[in-house]
Amino acid sequence: MRRLVPVFVLVAACSGPAKPAANASTHADSLLATYTTVRLDADVAKLTENERKMLPLLIDAAREIDAIFWLETSGPRDSVLASIADSGLRRFADINYGPWDRLNGNAIFVPGAAALTPGENFYPHDVTKAEFDAAAKAATDGGAQLRSLYTLVRRDAKGQLMAVPYHVAFQAQVERAAAKVREAAALADDAGLKQYLELRATALLDDNYQPSDFAWLAMKHNTLDLVIGPIETYNDNLFGYKASHESYVLIKDQAWSDRLSRYAAMLPALQRGLPVAAAYKQETPGTDSDLNAYSVVYYAGQANSGGKTIAINLPNDEEVQLKMGTRRLQLENTMRAKFDRIVMPVAKLLIVPDQRQYLSFDAFFENVMFHEVAHGLGIKRLLSGKGTVREAMKEQAGALEEGKADVLGLYMVSTLNGEGKLGKEDLKTNYVTFLASIFRSVRFGAADAHGRANVACFNYFQQMGAFARDSATGTYRVDFDKMHLAMDSLSAKILRFQGDGEYDGVIAWKKDVGTIRPELQGDLARLATAGIPVDIIFEQGTKVLGLNQ
Repeated sequence: MRRLVPVFVLVAACSGPAKPAANASTHADSLLATYTTVRLDADVAKLTENERKMLPLLIDAAREIDAIFWLETSGPRDSVLASIADSGLRRFADINYGPWDRLNGNAIFVPGAAALTPGENFYPHDVTKAEFDAAAKAATDGGAQLRSLYTLVRRDAKGQLMAVPYHVAFQAQVERAAAKVREAAALADDAGLKQYLELRATALLDDNYQPSDFAWLAMKHNTLDLVIGPIETYNDNLFGYKASHESYVLIKDQAWSDRLSRYAAMLPALQRGLPVAAAYKQETPGTDSDLNAYSVVYYAGQANSGGKTIAINLPNDEEVQLKMGTRRLQLENTMRAKFDRIVMPVAKLLIVPDQRQYLSFDAFFENVMFHEVAHGLGIKRLLSGKGTVREAMKEQAGALEEGKADVLGLYMVSTLNGEGKLGKEDLKTNYVTFLASIFRSVRFGAADAHGRANVACFNYFQQMGAFARDSATGTYRVDFDKMHLAMDSLSAKILRFQGDGEYDGVIAWKKDVGTIRPELQGDLARLATAGIPVDIIFEQGTKVLGLNQ
């Protein structure tokens, strides 16, 4: 059989670099100031000899995933970068995986580059929703392959839409990545980690990820961890069907993880207490799940694009979630970097002086941690029984789910604090730190699911009076009682949207609350003027870890 090779669109011309504009370097310096660099090092001396040998292999596998994400979004990395003459803009393109500013609504920053299409390179750039829906309806499988998380949509010789499995489209990269993962598996001392890595390597080659998802949740005593594969659908803004490739290489903090493990058992009770009608909390979240803390030593692909993840809740497979729950990974080294370098400077500019005493890293850690735990709450399948929330919400699913996790995470903190299960901490620290973190996240912009979620939360909470702005000082004050009411109200609204599969309702609601309004835009501009970075980028790899190959 003749293999069909998908075409990856190169968004920047490859015939040679264009002559840079006279002010390109100045513009590039301004763009690069959006980020601050964080060194992803870790104490590898405490690892076993085999674990130290595994890390370079896992990082090599992650690099292959990085190459795939370039193809999914803009084209071959080297070709895209070679088409950009100015070194500063070339560096910024490397950070953004193409000529679009991921933290500024995907604005084009390279002269002559094409606009980013909603479906990126997952679909033909000229496809329409009507054409896709018609092709899916006519397909013998009802469109299952066209809609699959793990296929590209391409045109055949007759111009008709067809599905190309990821393992075919990216054969060279996944074969190299799988080989490295298998090499690492052979060195693994922990039986659970060995089994997971072996199954994950197989999944990269056949796109059947569920067995490795179950194995990932089953392993409990591993020190190293690897998240790898096509995972999140944030970059598919056409339908929300296609998962982007990403990877994290991680080292577990065993002491922190032991302290956090007790919270997973509380999920069923927290689910029963959700501030919404019983029908929207009828599912029972799995409790065989972990809540662990990690140091990340390598980011790749979607995870390394735009706003950097500081916590993870996986797997996304609803069947796996209902049977076994999820694993929540708190990425403490990047979390600490964002708090120190971004949240605190933001708070000093935008939070009223007398409430700054309530800012704390512990509260930030708790808010982020319970955000990830909250992904397991609520409902995964529509009340009607006709499919999953993710399917019904299409391209709105990612931002709505992140908004749910934000507000339900705060609900969990409030509930557990009231029950005395978080010690004697003052809940005010969580509320004020939550507001400061909203300012941090809305700067991610409309192209980022977390950014969109935080814009909606900010506007909704402001409408509810959860905080007020002092026009004379340009600072914000939390109203603690109204913050609690707003939290319950927004929780119920999002859960109803999800349970009812109310796609059109979400679209209408986002028109009301999904825009950064002039007053907030002015305050965000003050942050930029003050030189406060929007996010972080990494110095990472084997050399940083002292594992020169």
